[in-house]
Amino acid sequence: MDHAPQHIEFAGFRCRIGGRGSSWPTAKQAMVLAGLAAGMTQKEIARERGISPATVKSTAEAIYYRLNATRAADAIVKGLRRTWIAPIVILLMCADLHGQSLRARMPVRTRQQTTVTARAASGGRGPDLGELIA
Repeated sequence: MDHAPQHIEFAGFRCRIGGRGSSWPTAKQAMVLAGLAAGMTQKEIARERGISPATVKSTAEAIYYRLNATRAADAIVKGLRRTWIAPIVILLMCADLHGQSLRARMPVRTRQQTTVTARAASGGRGPDLGELIA
C-alpha cells in the first residue's frame, strides 16, 4: 500500500517523493530527474547537491531502469507523465523572457580558422607573376 507522497522542490521543479518500495521515487532520484529536466549536467547536479558525480550517474541509471527509459529525455517525459516531477513555472519552459537561453552554459567554439589563402591576402587577385620572377 502506497502512502501519500511528500513534495520537495529542486531546480525549479516540484517533485513527489516516497519511501523505498513505493511507486514514487526517492528524494535522491527525484532531485536527479528534476535536475536533468532543468537542463543541468550530471556534474552540475552533483555540485548543487554536494555529492559525487558517480553517485548522480548511478542514480540516473537507476531512474532509467525504473522508468524503462533509454536516455535522459525519455526519462524526463515519463517522469512528467507519472507526475513524479512538475515544473513550477511552465511559462519559462515555453518562452524566452529575458533574452537568454534556458541552457546553463553557452556553447564554446573549439576550432578557429588559422589559414589565409594567397588570393584572399592579395585582395582577391592572384599573385603577380612579374613579382614572383623578379
